[in-house]
Amino acid sequence: MSIVDIEKIACDYRELLANVRELEAQAETLKQELIREMDSRQAEKLRAGAFEIRYNCVESTRLDAAKLKAEQSEVYAAYAKSSVSTRFQVV
Repeated sequence: MSIVDIEKIACDYRELLANVRELEAQAETLKQELIREMDSRQAEKLRAGAFEIRYNCVESTRLDAAKLKAEQSEVYAAYAKSSVSTRFQVV
């Protein structure tokens, strides 16, 4: 593959990413419209034809790693684990 081919692929890739961001923004707008409608109906669940739309609170509990590290650094060190990942970027 030549440098010109790689440049074309990189250009196409960035263009597609821009399209994805635009589509995500459009999807978010539609999502907010649905949420406003559900709020106005005071509904957590709404059936619309073949779709069931749900909007409800979900509670979760997570470990505050920064606080644990600051206050109990030995415990944090004993249970912390490192991970390695790869990152792909076209800049």
